[in-house]
Amino acid sequence: MNVTRKIFGFTLPRAALLAALALGAAACSGGPSLDGGSSAGFTSGRNASEPGVSPASQAGSKEVAKIFDEYSVPEADEAPADYRLAPMDVVEVNVYGADDLKRDAQVSSSGYITLPLIKDVKAAGKTTDQLQKDIAAKLEKDFMQSPQVFVSVKEYNSQRVTVDGAVAKPGVIPLKTQTTLAQVVAEAGGISEMGSASSVYILRKKDGKKMAARFDLNEIRKGKKPDPVMIAGDIVMVDESGGKVMMKNLREMTAFTGVFSLLML
Repeated sequence: MNVTRKIFGFTLPRAALLAALALGAAACSGGPSLDGGSSAGFTSGRNASEPGVSPASQAGSKEVAKIFDEYSVPEADEAPADYRLAPMDVVEVNVYGADDLKRDAQVSSSGYITLPLIKDVKAAGKTTDQLQKDIAAKLEKDFMQSPQVFVSVKEYNSQRVTVDGAVAKPGVIPLKTQTTLAQVVAEAGGISEMGSASSVYILRKKDGKKMAARFDLNEIRKGKKPDPVMIAGDIVMVDESGGKVMMKNLREMTAFTGVFSLLML
């Protein structure tokens, strides 16, 4: 069965996502540390265009770049026009001719913002245009005539992790406190029956650089390996097991378990 996942309006087969991740990461493992050796666990990889990197790996790297682009928290200057608000986003609300109603409001964990006069307004899952119309309708009903409302996003919900792949409840998980990989996977309902605990990937952006690492949750749970602390914006992908030759080969290609490698995408 060809299972797909859709996040932020982008749909890809799960197998293609995981295959792309493994291929791209395999192409980029190894190399010197980013700062000349002082940061253990962070290594730079070869550029996919260098000699010796197979065409398949180049294609995999391109797909990994797409995963970063589609799953990552949008920056203020590159957010899609149809971005839908989520808990912990901060919006600026302006009402023309009513400066006392101007507010910065954070979307609560239950998905609402609180404003003067109209109190709680549902914001999560809506675009700024939709939220503008809802606020205007509430103001017009009891307080103002034809109000002009303007809503813009000041802060995106950067304190979150996206979890996808073979977990029970894929989706976005907010980081309220220091949270580890094992905790994030647990909050996503745990690994599904088809999931492989030994092939859990973290895709991460740091200082504009794109990195990836593979972790073994079995080893982490036994205390044999450290449980990495998640960083806002991380993307967690859980591989599928089941004895498929393709997936077996991909797991063998990603032999840098627990080490973040810089992806030259």
